[in-house]
Amino acid sequence: MSMRQLFLKHQAQTSDFPLMIEVEKAEGVYMYGTEGQRYLDLISGIGVSNVGHRHPKVVSAIHEQLEKYMHLMVYGEFVQAPQAKLSEAICSTLPERLNNVYLLNSGTEAVEGALKLAKRFTGRTELISCRNAYHGSTHGALSVNGSENFKNAYRPLLPDIRHIQYNSIPDLQHITCRTAAVIVETVQGEAGVRVSENNYLKHLRQRCTEVGALLILDEIQCGFGRTGTFWAFEQFDIEPDILLCAKGMGGGMPIGAFIAPQEIMAVFKNDPILGHLTTFGGHPVSCAASLATLQTIKEEKLLEGVQQKAELFKQLLVHPRIKEIRNCGLMMAAEFESFEVLKAVIDRAIVNGVLTDWFLFCDNSMRIAPPLTITEEQIREACDVILRSIEEA
Repeated sequence: MSMRQLFLKHQAQTSDFPLMIEVEKAEGVYMYGTEGQRYLDLISGIGVSNVGHRHPKVVSAIHEQLEKYMHLMVYGEFVQAPQAKLSEAICSTLPERLNNVYLLNSGTEAVEGALKLAKRFTGRTELISCRNAYHGSTHGALSVNGSENFKNAYRPLLPDIRHIQYNSIPDLQHITCRTAAVIVETVQGEAGVRVSENNYLKHLRQRCTEVGALLILDEIQCGFGRTGTFWAFEQFDIEPDILLCAKGMGGGMPIGAFIAPQEIMAVFKNDPILGHLTTFGGHPVSCAASLATLQTIKEEKLLEGVQQKAELFKQLLVHPRIKEIRNCGLMMAAEFESFEVLKAVIDRAIVNGVLTDWFLFCDNSMRIAPPLTITEEQIREACDVILRSIEEA
């Protein structure tokens, strides 16, 4: 049987229309098919490949760690250099208060851990999130997602959840002394790249402080340089109580984390002991890859080119079919009139060698989130293909 047949017969499917691209290898901003096709990757595995596919420094770090050890023990019991070094490096990018890192396997696990931490620390039960927010697919994370369409088939979910509108300052009054935490994407991703307006995030921070609620910033998609600063919250003059990251932090390897002050994280140590557990969280190979990713972003000064590259995309992607381009750095959304129009363009672009996508809660907007390593020449190549695909579609 062919790989495509095996994929359809034995691998669980999540839609009736998977892309069915069979990839043989990937490097830099390109993926290569089994018959010589080349695809310029404009979505980075949904915000994962910030330093490109198989960056040499990441691959080298993986090989080096493989020669030493892989899994040894459940998280938090052994002193493992890859975990300790990565935690130190992450904290060095953050305000002094955010000094304790809990390493996991994924973004949705980071959400789950953060929700537990907030409830345990505050002794409160209410959790607040935003409409059209995406925080993951496990039960707790799904509970704070902002799309009823994605949640209704799986109820009952967590109780005591309230949703507010992102960028609505009047809605902040719903945050009260009953609220354990507000979880919000610093930049809303699956809503189609929605950025804070009118100092919304500063007002949110102030309200949480007033009522004693913790502010959880979800930077799973927008962290590790995607927006042009290492953390997106740096652009809005605020600090969270708990910070979430994953996706782009692993250089292509699975890893996630939630980060908080030590005095908050300490509640997991008692009543009950081992208050949060993970077997494979902080896997040493993933940690080595993540540390190499962080170092690569800094050493290659990838943040410095993000805004200029984003502006080039906006300058080149001018067409009557494109209604608007929203962005925060290289986290971009190009809006079309409908899903039907956009889907036809995406399909043609793939045929023409450029991979793009849409957003879960904004299906008339094209996702543009290339590796931060993309060059000006590659941006021009991608935009030429998109514009040609619009005409062909």
